[in-house]
Amino acid sequence: MQNYTWDFTFINLFERCLESYRADEKDYTHWYDESDHDFLKAIGYQELEFFDYVEDCAVHNDPSPTTALMIASVRRDYLDVMQQGARNEPHIRSSDLPAKDADLEGYSWLPRILAKARAKLRGELHPESMFGCGGDRAFLRKHNIAPADFLRLVWAANDDDSKILSYLNSHQNT
Repeated sequence: MQNYTWDFTFINLFERCLESYRADEKDYTHWYDESDHDFLKAIGYQELEFFDYVEDCAVHNDPSPTTALMIASVRRDYLDVMQQGARNEPHIRSSDLPAKDADLEGYSWLPRILAKARAKLRGELHPESMFGCGGDRAFLRKHNIAPADFLRLVWAANDDDSKILSYLNSHQNT
């Protein structure tokens, strides 16, 4: 993989897949060739996960390809810096996550998105679950936090929920 131009590779793949989706070719297993599989693996992505971002972009126009790239950048950095390239098996399923109506100090959805963000960073989120799904986007939009910025915040907080809460409390009206 060309590190200097990996972002172009990501955007080109995203746009190619988006074009396939819009052409009613929704079986994502036919979207990728061997180099695409290698690329996704190198940045810590799974084919179904990539499909989910493409599908939501096609259907809801959110996330944008740029937002998907920024999320991918955080995961790629975490894989390189924190995991030193060692990949984890995705095993955290939707049923393992906190309930959708769970809250933490009055912040609805926060326990769920925190668990998803941590699993996303580590590459442990099963592809049936998506960091950045509609519920996540609603939470992030409500609190005016870009998805990639939230991932970096979770990374920097190092499992300390009080740091996340402090950030949310101090940025209520920004």
